[in-house]
Amino acid sequence: MASLIEIRDVAKVYKVGQEEVRALDGVSVSVEKSEYLAIMGPSGSGKSTLMNIVGCLDTPTSGSYLLEGQEIRDRSDDELAAIRNRRIGFVFQTFNLLPRADALHNVELPLIYAGIPARERRERAVESLRAVGLLDRMHHKPSQLSGGQRQRVAIARALVIGPSIILADEPTGNLDSRTGEEILEAFGHIHGGGNTIILVTHEDYIARHAHRVIRIRDGRIESDERVPVGGRQA
Repeated sequence: MASLIEIRDVAKVYKVGQEEVRALDGVSVSVEKSEYLAIMGPSGSGKSTLMNIVGCLDTPTSGSYLLEGQEIRDRSDDELAAIRNRRIGFVFQTFNLLPRADALHNVELPLIYAGIPARERRERAVESLRAVGLLDRMHHKPSQLSGGQRQRVAIARALVIGPSIILADEPTGNLDSRTGEEILEAFGHIHGGGNTIILVTHEDYIARHAHRVIRIRDGRIESDERVPVGGRQA
């Protein structure tokens, strides 16, 4: 059976003035369905570039990226947008919620873009908010929610499309440590339900919640290790 993600010898080269910068240099990695993976690396390592490629926000300069068996590299911007809207749920450090919309409407947004009828949108959004324990806050606006609650709304928004992948970029970066642990506990629960999670972080204690950790340095994979059960954070 094919992997959910198959990245083969991927390079990404950017032009900066007259110079070329190789953000990724021959990266190969496979991710199976229902994995919980952390990608780590210092600033400038290439982890954000790899995240952007996995999330169909960017395409490789060379090499191959297969998502559920389909080649992504040569897709148009419109095709990439359609793939993101159907298959990838994003959770960002800064939440990216509409300030004047309540939690329910924020969660519904991806379904509005996908053309889902209003009744189904509401049902799916309510179920996503229930999954993150925020049903009693669905009519609250972001300003009426704590940081942890706002991130839970963002997670519910990522879940509502029924994605192949949840891609989380430093999801606890704007939260205190206790609230951050609550968000990581929520990711653990979501993974337990069968979702594939890819977590981008520079913090070791966050990466230890994952089951596998890939470290990137200078555009190359430095290590790819399974996290032993005893080493994971509960």
